[in-house]
Amino acid sequence: MDLDPDLAALRPLAGFFVLRTEGASAGPLPTLAQAYAPVAPDVSANPLIFRVRKVATALRAPELRVAASLTHQGLAARLWSIALGCAALYGRVPDLDSRLLRWDADGSAPDDLFLTDVRPLPGDAATLADVVLHGHLIPLAAALHARHHLAPGLLRGNAASALAGAARELDRWARRHGRTDVAARARALTSELLAHPLLTGAGNLDGTAFRRRSCCLYYRVPGGGVCGDCCFTRPPRSSPRAASG
Repeated sequence: MDLDPDLAALRPLAGFFVLRTEGASAGPLPTLAQAYAPVAPDVSANPLIFRVRKVATALRAPELRVAASLTHQGLAARLWSIALGCAALYGRVPDLDSRLLRWDADGSAPDDLFLTDVRPLPGDAATLADVVLHGHLIPLAAALHARHHLAPGLLRGNAASALAGAARELDRWARRHGRTDVAARARALTSELLAHPLLTGAGNLDGTAFRRRSCCLYYRVPGGGVCGDCCFTRPPRSSPRAASG
């Protein structure tokens, strides 16, 4: 199935999977490429810095690095959901070049993204890795590591967890609607992607269940606890930095 200009097949999945396209007005919103760029002297103009501070305030995070990790996880979940959803439903994926994606950093979760031009690409795992990992998660991780000193293992775990979470939601939707073909494609792509050098070793996948080997630091948010795929079974009492490696 060819990609349609509105990516309408994603709409029934809702949530993290939906992507606004050229038919919607993104106005003066910045691109994700601008968010990943080295910080200019006027840090208030950087949408990534703005988003981290917004998340920190909303969750009453005890330090910005916790909010930075959750910001990273949220964007990773959005990007993987869109790419994996398109690949499983259409057999194609739109070019998600960071210069084509506009981001409302002041929006609510899930992150509000607008794609200004739908350019179809193959829907294989290598293309998804190029589009999401190389096109977004590497520069995003570099930007957050430089400013907030997030550990590479934490960022790799966030990326893998976000992919596994997208696959799990897609599998649930596909099974409810009798789309076993979609579920099978999503599982196959996810398994191949988790074996990518940038994600391998981040956790263990068993069917659609994933257990990561790092922690996103959500337990440090007041009332947060641990996530369903966390390496911990209960919030640790040790130094918060011990969970980020």
